[in-house]
Amino acid sequence: MALYILYESASGHALFLAHGIDEIGQNTEAVRNSVVDLNRFGKVVKLAAFNPFESALDALNQCSAVSEGQMTEELRNFLELSLPKVKEGKKPKYSLGVADPKIGSHIYEETKIPCQSNEFVLELIRGVRFHFDRFIENLKPGDLEKAQLGLAHSYSRAKVKFNVNRVDNMVIQAIFLLDTLDKDVNSFSMRVREWYSWHFPELVKIVNDNYLYAKLAKYINDKSELSEDKLEGLIDILGDEDKAKEVIEAAKASMGQDLSPVDLINVQMFAQRVMDLAEYRRKLYDYLVAKMSDIAPNLAALIGEVVGARLISHAGSLTNLAKCPSSTLQILGAEKALFRALKTKGNTPKYGLIFHSSFIGRASAKNKGRMARYLANKCSIASRIDCFSEGSGTSFGDKLREQVEERLDFYDKGVAPRKNIEVMKAAMETAANQGAEMDVDDGSVKKSKKKKKTKESEEKENGEVAAIEGKSGKKKKKRGIEEEMENGTEKKKKKKSKDVEMEQVSALSEGKKKKKKKSTVE
Repeated sequence: MALYILYESASGHALFLAHGIDEIGQNTEAVRNSVVDLNRFGKVVKLAAFNPFESALDALNQCSAVSEGQMTEELRNFLELSLPKVKEGKKPKYSLGVADPKIGSHIYEETKIPCQSNEFVLELIRGVRFHFDRFIENLKPGDLEKAQLGLAHSYSRAKVKFNVNRVDNMVIQAIFLLDTLDKDVNSFSMRVREWYSWHFPELVKIVNDNYLYAKLAKYINDKSELSEDKLEGLIDILGDEDKAKEVIEAAKASMGQDLSPVDLINVQMFAQRVMDLAEYRRKLYDYLVAKMSDIAPNLAALIGEVVGARLISHAGSLTNLAKCPSSTLQILGAEKALFRALKTKGNTPKYGLIFHSSFIGRASAKNKGRMARYLANKCSIASRIDCFSEGSGTSFGDKLREQVEERLDFYDKGVAPRKNIEVMKAAMETAANQGAEMDVDDGSVKKSKKKKKTKESEEKENGEVAAIEGKSGKKKKKRGIEEEMENGTEKKKKKKSKDVEMEQVSALSEGKKKKKKKSTVE
């Protein structure tokens, strides 16, 4: 059986025929040894056909299709014209060697051409790639490298443009920055506490919150100047009058040392930086919540925005997370513990990043593993719905959260939960109702727009009619006078005809009465 090899280069599609395939007997080692020498490799593989790309855009489209495992119309026409034709009802006496099994299966589904992809074919393709510039005639040195460089740049640019619309990249960056800010704000707050405690050590025991401590350090500045005049400002910061009075009393009997004005200015500036960082961290969290409601609303409704964002960032993207089975999602983030357990043959971890969910904390110690498995199952469903569905609602996430709550009650109290099919039907009904409401809203907007348009068109028509009537007003008056004259003459004629008819009827009635009288006299 003859073997043809399909090679996708930066300049076009090429088809090679392997001649000495029967003599070699598909020995991979023999092909590997003959790859470097063109004289030996040229006896095995020869160029059968070559179809160059028309433009750089065509090369980009073909390269994108090949990377996705799809066969284009140009490639199909090239294969049908270049390969030997097969009679109907007979099997082809050749096979096509391809580098990617995905595109091979797609070619077989569309054209019924048998394809194969193994080590032997890959070695042949490696040899073709190594000597490709010598197989093609009229190819100048450096042309192939330029084509490869230009195609690589355009392909990378197209992929980057494709990823711009994928907002999960923004979620990944936001959650990384949020974790970094948490560490930085905590370390800086401890530095403010330690620095200002040299001047006012009693304040640490009164105020535990880092943000409030930095705010107070900036507001108080010098403890010797703290008096009852600043009580209202302290109440505004702390929100508690008793604590504010306690701060003033502690300042009066403080054991801290005095600081110079320059040192106090530096403490104030650093406290202001810590406050700015804390404010930015709060805004970043709001941004993350908004982004998660757009990209993965069901996952956020099920497990929370922060834990869902950590899962997406650890997986690399929402698509990668949706492709993960629930068992992988369950231990996502605990890879070191997993491989350590496999190496030492110990117990494998039960949970990874999903341990930060409140459901795992609420479960009892013996049910934490089962709860993690169940929660990972629901998170996998929610991520797939968010990734592959067109709608963007939280109906499925809310129902899945209800299922997890019911499972917790089942583990604690023994209350039987609902079946999964019932919950999914209810979620689909709510999603359909939400979609119907959206359609009704869109329809009302469209109807109002149509009404406005019809009103405007009617006003325009009325204006045109008024203009026409203004121009032909005199003619209409004349026509009206003539019509009135004609109607008057017709009315007169009708009145005359009615009078004549009444006279005839009266004459006939008088004649009948006379006849009756004569008959009675006789």
